[in-house]
Amino acid sequence: MRSLGLLLLSLFACFGLQAQDTYLHCGKMIDTESGKVLNEKTIVVSGNKILKVENGYVSPSNAQDKVIDLKGKTVMPGLIDMHVHIEGETSPTKYLDAFTKNDADVAFDAANIAKRTLMAGFTTVRDLGGTGVNVALRNAIAKGKIPGPRIFTAEKAIGTTGGHADPTNGRKKDLMGDPGPAQGVVNSPADARKAVRQRYKNGADWIKITATGGVLSVAKSGQNPQFTQEEVNEIVSTAKEYGMKVAAHAHGVEGMQRAIKAGVATIEHGSLMDKETAALMKQYNTYLVPTISAGKYVAEKAKIPGYYPEIIVPKALEIGSKIQDMYSMAYKEGVNIAFGTDAGVFPHGENGKEFRYMAEAGMPAMKTLQSATITNAKLLDMEGVLGVLKEGYVADIVAVNEDPTQNISTMENVVFVMKEGVIYKN
Repeated sequence: MRSLGLLLLSLFACFGLQAQDTYLHCGKMIDTESGKVLNEKTIVVSGNKILKVENGYVSPSNAQDKVIDLKGKTVMPGLIDMHVHIEGETSPTKYLDAFTKNDADVAFDAANIAKRTLMAGFTTVRDLGGTGVNVALRNAIAKGKIPGPRIFTAEKAIGTTGGHADPTNGRKKDLMGDPGPAQGVVNSPADARKAVRQRYKNGADWIKITATGGVLSVAKSGQNPQFTQEEVNEIVSTAKEYGMKVAAHAHGVEGMQRAIKAGVATIEHGSLMDKETAALMKQYNTYLVPTISAGKYVAEKAKIPGYYPEIIVPKALEIGSKIQDMYSMAYKEGVNIAFGTDAGVFPHGENGKEFRYMAEAGMPAMKTLQSATITNAKLLDMEGVLGVLKEGYVADIVAVNEDPTQNISTMENVVFVMKEGVIYKN
């Protein structure tokens, strides 16, 4: 790609032409490396990269270049959400969709959701479990066929028989069958190894496991451990051999600790974490993805009769309401925090609310922004590529009306979106 870019520049030079650059005049700019808000900056974008960042409002010397006036806005790197489910969305009919929607229906829904996510300022997401449509969607977006965020996907999450990621939970017996590693259901270390390899074969970027029960699965427990230590050890070691990291959904302490000891990169939710588990996360350098938005949403919707199946309601009321307080404790204990929302459990496009919830629980506004940019870029092995407004970085750039360090709620209304140098919202 770099060779092609140099060739094009050479051709432009030979014929006396110049590629059009874009000059963004930024009233304020978030420097995610220093954690400072800088005033009056010009970001020059050439192709899909940031060419340079200059002081003041610099005018282009080439008449073909374009100037975008963001003098009244605060500009920052494109946002990264480390926990979404881009194939679908919450609704009272969600549990019937598996029986009524074809893959094509899911794909069209996902394409709409992808665009909505991008318009909310999230230029990169990590999709943590679907049917496999998420792989095709990732590829379509990467090839420029449809608009959407850059996707890192886990394809189908891995669980145990009857566990949170068993797709047949709640069905009548003649529809349950006995799904195995190909479907992401395991019951031994050998199964675990096969399931990881199958995800790799299917095109996954990450592995996602359900280390404990879940709130929204049609099963009784939302917190019991669901893998043996040997099984989760095998998952993590096999994933490492195939160049993948592991994310672990976990609410209860025992399942969380098994996953941490096995070497997972992230714990998703962590709802019932205690200080002992927080210390273990620090010891193993494990990141917490708190998904406060999802916890608040399910706790509220569980109060509406019929919104969720009856077996889910007590779990949602008990666990969902605890995530924000747990997150506050974990942050104070020094646990590494990565920004993630669990969008899909609540409506996509409302991802920006997570910033406010994190700030309410005690994290300074600037650190919430860093968690969704430079921190998440590091977790995705995209350091030097994403998460910073700096020469040579990919031109993923968003803007909001106010300074989020003064009013974090402004993150719920992103007004400018550029991804890879292309303006999608202005």
